[in-house]
Amino acid sequence: MRNLRKLGFAAVTVGYFCGVSGPALAASGETKPVSIAFALVDDGKEVGCGAPLANLGTSHLAAKLHDARFYVYGFKLIDAKGKRTPVSLEQSEWQYGDVALLDFKDARGGNNPCTPGNPAKNARIVGSAPAGAYVGLEFSVGAPVETIVDGKPVAINHSNVETAPAPLDVVGMAWNWQAGRRFVTFEFDPETPVIKADGSKARTWMVHIGSTACKGNPATGEIVSCAHENRFSVTLDRFDAKTQRVELDLTRLLANSDLAADKGGAVGCMGALDDPECSAVFAALGLNLGDSAAGAGDAGKQVKPGVSPIFKVGAMAPAKIVGAKQ
Repeated sequence: MRNLRKLGFAAVTVGYFCGVSGPALAASGETKPVSIAFALVDDGKEVGCGAPLANLGTSHLAAKLHDARFYVYGFKLIDAKGKRTPVSLEQSEWQYGDVALLDFKDARGGNNPCTPGNPAKNARIVGSAPAGAYVGLEFSVGAPVETIVDGKPVAINHSNVETAPAPLDVVGMAWNWQAGRRFVTFEFDPETPVIKADGSKARTWMVHIGSTACKGNPATGEIVSCAHENRFSVTLDRFDAKTQRVELDLTRLLANSDLAADKGGAVGCMGALDDPECSAVFAALGLNLGDSAAGAGDAGKQVKPGVSPIFKVGAMAPAKIVGAKQ
């Protein structure tokens, strides 16, 4: 069992870091600490841990958050001229190379809303970058094919979860196809069971996204290639990490999904082209589920680079968390 860090939603001051793997810092010159907060919002309110959710999907259901985790990577700060400067992540149980895992369930594994004493497991990335004047932020969602650690390329998406370093060793984020990983895991327990196409019922409606249509066996040394990458980038042209945070809007994610029923395939969406629930989910992520036109070859690619409707900039949360006791 990991010794999970107690990270809250309030801003923190991060000291300077040294010995960091990932994107190289400038060969000389001053560096500055970087700390970027993330949050989940639903129905206009901050949520997380076991907080009750409201007004989800086309049926406007209440639900419990069963799971909420996703990988992010490739953080870059943007200056006024549009130049991108990589952030070098601190290496920890939550960050490896330039990849981090965000986990919005509570550290105790219970069903209570997040509070300062019961925070999300990890809702922040920390690192350092060359000192400079930055006005924006860019990052990607997913697990990259590989990253650079100590000057050497290391496989990320397709590697053995049992021997991989943290946070790539999380079994709950393993993706069955060719030993890849889930990039995004959201699971919701609606107030009433989900009615499946055959009339049976399910407790949980899920969004599990990773690369699909993959070929190659990493266990035997084969290079794995995936026809549908299902990674996407997020560009925030105006972002101040001192006063703002990155918000993922669950209301937008599920705006055109019906959590009361499932018309076929996996309950919810797990990336299958023929799953009736996946069209709405992929549109919310900003991804093409299938080719946008016959022969386009853009299945699993972002509709517009840098744009994902579920992400937005929000003000840094005050000390009080939605659902916390007064």
